[in-house]
Amino acid sequence: MKRIPKDLIATFSIVGYDPDAKEWGVAVQSKFLGVGAIVPFAKAGAGAIATQSLANMSYGPKGLALLEEGYRAEEALDKLIKEDPDRAMRQVGIIDANGNAATFTGEDCYEWAGGITGTHYAAQGNILVGKETVLAMGETFERTTGPLAERLLAALDAGQQAGGDRRGRQSAALLIVREKGGYGGYNDRAIDLRVDDHPDPIKELIRLYGLHQLYFSKTKEEDILPITADLKEELTRELVRTGFIKKDALPESDDAFYQALTAFLHTENFEERELPRGQIDRAVVEFLKQMPDAT
Repeated sequence: MKRIPKDLIATFSIVGYDPDAKEWGVAVQSKFLGVGAIVPFAKAGAGAIATQSLANMSYGPKGLALLEEGYRAEEALDKLIKEDPDRAMRQVGIIDANGNAATFTGEDCYEWAGGITGTHYAAQGNILVGKETVLAMGETFERTTGPLAERLLAALDAGQQAGGDRRGRQSAALLIVREKGGYGGYNDRAIDLRVDDHPDPIKELIRLYGLHQLYFSKTKEEDILPITADLKEELTRELVRTGFIKKDALPESDDAFYQALTAFLHTENFEERELPRGQIDRAVVEFLKQMPDAT
């Protein structure tokens, strides 16, 4: 068996596109420290790229520039590998602005290595237990519904369950881009989560995604609760228990109550779920009720 170089990014990944939400993304797992800093690249309106094996990180910015110019995924991929003397050791997955997919595995990538494409996705991996990992990612992406992030995470998790990286697990990442999708609408990074070193990085990434949705997703109409007298009394008890209201300084007015409630919302980073006075998000109430007692 050939010796596996220490700098080889033994990895499995999936790039995908959601035509309805106009989102592009990458999910990746590897027996490598901080894979999220190396493999995934994406830009709203252009596409997404995963570069791995003996990863050529220039494929990210160069490939996205080509996609922005209007190159299809296969055309951009052909240009990238044609200009690379070490292409035999590269592995790449690309999705373009319209969801066309392409994948490439150099002939010198370490077994098992390969990739597949389907409608709006490309899945690939190297140094895998077997092809089942890539097949499981593709099949899961195809049959899963919901947001792109959840489809990519489900695919990644299925790939791990099917065998995954034969060297083991260490890091994982999820990158989703959408026009003005970032915090405050100032960039396109709708989701950018990384698990750099963990014994079960995909499960940890899924947990972090859940927190991301809690903190940064918008309130659903069905989750808007009116702050009735009974709910206000319950919230006051919880705010006392968690230290946002002092036991010896119970609010004597609505203004004082809402000041304490706002302090809680802002301390816990719930600005995205902050509602007009007299309303509160159901998820925020549940979060407050699960917080530990003040010390």
